[in-house]
Amino acid sequence: MATDEQRAARDGRESAVLQRIDAFRKRRPRLREEHVTLAHGAGGKATAALVEAVFVEVFEEADDRRPLTDSAVVGLSSGGRIAFTTDSFVVKPLRFPGGSIGHLAVHGTVNDLAVMGARPRWVSAAVVIEEGFLIEELRAIAADMAAAAAASGVRIVTGDTKVVDRGAADGLFITTAGVGEVGTAVLLGAGTVRPGDRVLVSGRIGDHGMAVMLARGDLGIEADIRSDTAPLTRIVQSVLAAAPGTRWMRDATRGGVATVCNELAVDCGLAVVLDEAALPVDPAVAGACDLLGIDPLYVANEGKLVAVVPADESRAALEAMRSEPAGASAAVIGEILPEPAGIVVLRTSFGSTRIVDMLVGDPLPRIC
Repeated sequence: MATDEQRAARDGRESAVLQRIDAFRKRRPRLREEHVTLAHGAGGKATAALVEAVFVEVFEEADDRRPLTDSAVVGLSSGGRIAFTTDSFVVKPLRFPGGSIGHLAVHGTVNDLAVMGARPRWVSAAVVIEEGFLIEELRAIAADMAAAAAASGVRIVTGDTKVVDRGAADGLFITTAGVGEVGTAVLLGAGTVRPGDRVLVSGRIGDHGMAVMLARGDLGIEADIRSDTAPLTRIVQSVLAAAPGTRWMRDATRGGVATVCNELAVDCGLAVVLDEAALPVDPAVAGACDLLGIDPLYVANEGKLVAVVPADESRAALEAMRSEPAGASAAVIGEILPEPAGIVVLRTSFGSTRIVDMLVGDPLPRIC
């Protein structure tokens, strides 16, 4: 049996751990920089700090602030609801294995609508073109956008074109906005998440970010890695039909699975506990990440979603994901627990646990 001194020492260690966890939980991203850096566009802590301190501060009333989601769901005077979103794409290079900036511009907007439970309908596209850009390449990218729209079941119905001086746009930037229809029975949000729920991902993670990085040719690494850019509408609708109690969904783009799970943990006030052994990662992606010292959990995806569903619907949701070609590698990767509230924890392959923080810095700039 433990002596009084041993019990006191154990209690002291546990208290110290709880204090560190509590201090970590209370940390919020703060904008400390005087100038914008690339890290502010990475989708992690710096992005959150910039958005909160600059935009949310002036665009939303203090007593009306809600969790930031991929799309805004707004009610219409007719009684219906629509999802509305906008996004900009500045990827470098413009074309990479598996896709192009044209595919991303459509898929990214469609997916932001889809994970809110909406059926995407209409997209707008504004392009900023650098003087000297090849017309033939512009035609090819426009064709990619048209093909992506057809595959996504949406129409590109309006847009705008601007041309800027040489060196002012790095070739081409595209901004899109999208509108989708939300069914009356759909209610997705962090506030509906409960302890015991399961966390699923719709396929292998990290493909897009690593495909773009290797396409730049700066790293001297050769690997057969293709972007996963694809529409998620069919997977989302299949999951909602098979698991009507689905709580929450996000497409894990900038900042990867780790960052969206951190946003979920903070918004729902619960713990997101992930199992390292369950994470689906292509061996080529895992190898490239190891060489670069990057965790696949933080690498961007453009055709994968993370979903939270009730435990008794998790098998049905998983089968629904796997029934779609883009979801063949879907997996249950974790669960929701009461504690440690507001934190993401990873159960490692060695049997230990570690905290998974939100992305810090920008290891993969200009990937979407």
